[in-house]
Amino acid sequence: MKMSKRARRMERHHKRSHQGKINLVSLMDIFTILVFFLLVNSSNVAVLPSTKDLKLPKASIEQLPKETLVIVVTQHDILIHGKKVASINDVMKSQENMIKPLQNELNYNAARSMKNQPEGQPFIGEITIMGDKQIPYSLLKKIMATCSRSGYSNISLAVAKKMIKKQG
Repeated sequence: MKMSKRARRMERHHKRSHQGKINLVSLMDIFTILVFFLLVNSSNVAVLPSTKDLKLPKASIEQLPKETLVIVVTQHDILIHGKKVASINDVMKSQENMIKPLQNELNYNAARSMKNQPEGQPFIGEITIMGDKQIPYSLLKKIMATCSRSGYSNISLAVAKKMIKKQG
């Protein structure tokens, strides 16, 4: 059977076209950039939550902070994971040495942490208190007492690193 001009032209066209190929050079460039980005941004520095109205006390520190549960004490509230746990006014008016809502939240977090620990190993709670340098000592004392009674006996206070000028 004789082919028409159109059929021959279509056959030639289909013989000329190739299969699509993936350009691996640009794909390798993207992965290289991604690897460098991940290497630069993965560091051993623990990032503490920041709030605008919180001014940490300054100290000369040598030890890097560990990644722990963080209690943020602002001018008005006590926060854990960004969630308001108690009001500063209510805590300061209370005559008790314990902060009940804070204790409930700490017990909840301790129970969650216990699920991830191996069997038979005691819970050693580590916590960081991040508070303004102007908070009253009586408030800090109540927070620390509540933490220790909830099983968080290893308490750290967050500070800003003070730059030390070298003489010489």
